[in-house]
Formats: sequence, structure tokens, C-alpha cells
Amino acid sequence: MLSLGTWAVGNITAGSIGWATAQEPELKAFHQMNVLWNTVNLGLAIPGYLRARNTKAVLTLSQTLSEQQKTERILLFNSGLDIAYMTAGFLLRSMALNNQSKKDQFNGFGNGLILQGSFLFAFDLTAFAIHHHHGKQVLRFIERKE
Repeated sequence: MLSLGTWAVGNITAGSIGWATAQEPELKAFHQMNVLWNTVNLGLAIPGYLRARNTKAVLTLSQTLSEQQKTERILLFNSGLDIAYMTAGFLLRSMALNNQSKKDQFNGFGNGLILQGSFLFAFDLTAFAIHHHHGKQVLRFIERKE
């Protein structure tokens, strides 16, 4: 959650400056999308971080493995959503070709979705790989004990 929160704060900061100072409408729309998107990211990161930090739950081995698998499934599902975000970005860019009055907005928003979806895709797959590796280590530890 620290990584997601850091990404969000950086994008909100840079995006706010870009949104306020950009002269080109497409670039203004790009920064606007990044600010709004990362407001949501920050809104997810803060409670997620606080919840993880304040959790003092002691889980049994079975519960730990169950939570591990649940987390992995969520991360893989999120990766699918991330692909959908990128696809929506490319769709918006494609729509810009046929709508000159909203061309800049569609391109700017589309580029923002592609950027944010790409980051989240890498973020979710990396988190999945870390959790999956951790799960394998726990199982190896259990096998050695038996």
C-alpha cells in the first residue's frame, strides 16, 4: 500500500501542476485524468495501509494459507481489470479519430488510462509474484517440519 500511495501522491502532485499549467487541451486532459484516478488510488491505499499496520490477528496455518490464496486471486482479478483499463484507454484514443470536437479530451484521457492501467498491471503482477513466492516458502517450511 505504501507503493500505491506513493504513486498516487506523486501523480496527484505532478498532475495538479500539469493540469493547472498545461496549454494544450490534450495534455490538460491527461493530467486531469491522472489527478482524478490517483485520488481514488490514494483513497484505497490509506485505509489499506492502516488496516494492514493495525492488524494484530494471529492466524492458524490453515487460515494463513487461505488468506494467501484469497490475496493471490484478488491480485490476478485486479490484473484483468488493469488490462480493461488499458483497453479503455486505447478505445478512447480510437474514438478521438472520429470525434474532432472531443479529440483532445479523448486522447488525453486515453493516454491517462493507458498509463495508470500499465502501472497497476505491473503493480498487481509484482504483488502476486511476491505473495505467490511467499506462499511457496511457507509450504516448503511445512513440508520440512513434517
